[in-house]
Amino acid sequence: MSDVTTSTDRYAGSSIQKIALVVGIVFLLVGIAGFVPGLTTGDLAGAGHGSMAMLLGIFQVSVLHNIVHLLFGVVGLLAARYPTGSRMYLVIGGVVYFVLWVYGLFTAGTMSGANFVPLNWADNWLHLVLAVGMVLLGVVFPRERRRPVSP
Repeated sequence: MSDVTTSTDRYAGSSIQKIALVVGIVFLLVGIAGFVPGLTTGDLAGAGHGSMAMLLGIFQVSVLHNIVHLLFGVVGLLAARYPTGSRMYLVIGGVVYFVLWVYGLFTAGTMSGANFVPLNWADNWLHLVLAVGMVLLGVVFPRERRRPVSP
């Protein structure tokens, strides 16, 4: 057994782990902001298109929407423990946001019961940006070689 510690053995020790950590923190902050009066205006409903709450006056949110952001943030923090987990978080998370974007193409801004998240057009286009950005970071970002780290 080796006594060599590598950068990827540490929490958020590699670049991809740091990226997952930052993305997770951003999702946590957005989830929290969705509950803060002043940052979020309007009536915050549990779920559904009936929630008229707007984060920063732009993005439609609900309690469910905010909880999803919080959970996505927690998963990012946990994924930052390992390079493989970080990469999977970014790629799979990006795919989830792509699916959400496609879903939003049909439901964003509607008063339909299918718009249960809820989504408006600003949310929907942000989801596309997140999908592309997360997948690119997860796929294109170089893998780091395991190298000894001084104690």
